[in-house]
Amino acid sequence: MQKYNMYEAKTNFSKIINLVEHNEEILISRNGKPVAKIVPFVDNRNSKRKFGTLRDNIKINDDFNEPLPDDIVDDFYLGKI
Repeated sequence: MQKYNMYEAKTNFSKIINLVEHNEEILISRNGKPVAKIVPFVDNRNSKRKFGTLRDNIKINDDFNEPLPDDIVDDFYLGKI
């Protein structure tokens, strides 16, 4: 992973983007402290979802759709929850 300070990053922005396009990760620092990490973008929009992969790992109670008790609803609206 290559590291740049803020000034170097501004000066070499095109070079940094080129490195990221070639799967490099870049760390940007301000006053010697890391503040940002530039990583390659991964487009997952076309990946196929696999339905049923969590079957038997999630339990939904029979009363899932029942109304909540009034005291919990009141606490929610009063900002206590």
